[in-house]
Amino acid sequence: MEAIGAVLREAPATRPYTASRPLSLESVSLDPPQPGELLVRIGAAGVCHSDLSVIDGNRPRPLPMLLGHEAAGTVVDIGTGVHDVKVGDKVVLVYVPSCGVCQFCNAGSPALCTAAAAANGEGTLLRGGSRLRAPDESSIRHHLGVSAFASHAVVDRNSAVVVGNDVPDDIAALFGCAMLTGFGAVTHTASVGPGDSVAVFGLGGVGQAAVMSAAAAGANPLIAIDPIPAKQTLALELGATHACAPEDAAAYLARYADGGVDWAFEVAGSAKVLEAAYAATGRGGATVAVGLPHPDATFTMPALSIVATNRRILGSYMGSAQPQRDIPAMISLWRAGRLPVDRLKSAELPLSMINEAFEALADGTALRQTLKPEWSGR
Repeated sequence: MEAIGAVLREAPATRPYTASRPLSLESVSLDPPQPGELLVRIGAAGVCHSDLSVIDGNRPRPLPMLLGHEAAGTVVDIGTGVHDVKVGDKVVLVYVPSCGVCQFCNAGSPALCTAAAAANGEGTLLRGGSRLRAPDESSIRHHLGVSAFASHAVVDRNSAVVVGNDVPDDIAALFGCAMLTGFGAVTHTASVGPGDSVAVFGLGGVGQAAVMSAAAAGANPLIAIDPIPAKQTLALELGATHACAPEDAAAYLARYADGGVDWAFEVAGSAKVLEAAYAATGRGGATVAVGLPHPDATFTMPALSIVATNRRILGSYMGSAQPQRDIPAMISLWRAGRLPVDRLKSAELPLSMINEAFEALADGTALRQTLKPEWSGR
């Protein structure tokens, strides 16, 4: 079938993206779903730093590539061998299509799936190859097994979580990355509990998801740190007990957390911020690295402090989550009013404004924008 998608052909792109326009809407050929795959009509797709990091060159990927990995939509066709999904189901798409049989999947860590990591790095679907072709029949790569900045996408069955039709597409999409990553980091990587002290460094979509998840878990104090005042204000509304700019973080930690927290979350994708997050932990505390810095970035810390104060540094990819379990659980909390996911959404734009959306994300003014294909209702 013919689809319309936002294709990146060269990276890194120069800013402002409103002028360089690195993403172009193109007509692409989309092959029908193969065995074990689904064809999904995209209802909404979130604009995330993981896409921006491909555009700005921080995460090199094979090009050309159709971007977009945080999305929700409706199943319109099903490949053979899929028996637990039906046409008309609403699905949230996730960016690690776990194989279910490798050592990590068997150990309950699908975010570390070896087959998915290889496919995502190559820009293919889990079962191999691309379903996307340009008019000249050349291949276009998939982004993280999804490629959701489009009217339609073919994805592996394991890239989709069936959810209730009562969840609007623009809200459902956010559960696939921002919420899955932030909630998972707090709940699974860190296991934050009532009365635990928490600091969150970086208040973008994932950082705010971590704030609301830590608040739901009963964290106190919960200190939210970001240079942008509006993001500090939102964090307070989402349950943070205190919010401040980075330059004031040490004073806030000294006053409200005895100089160090139990859990510090780095959600800015910066090695320097990771150093600050580590410094914010107290004796026995743990730093959870959630953001994606440049592959060449390094950080330093006092080596003795790891042993002498029993502190830890934990990586959290996809929030150490199990999407098939965690997305329905989060939606239940959203329905109960305990996870106000709606507050993460800062704008809804047509897909044709995708370069404007990425410029807003790059300059820090946007939280979580969603893009809607103008033709998604067809």
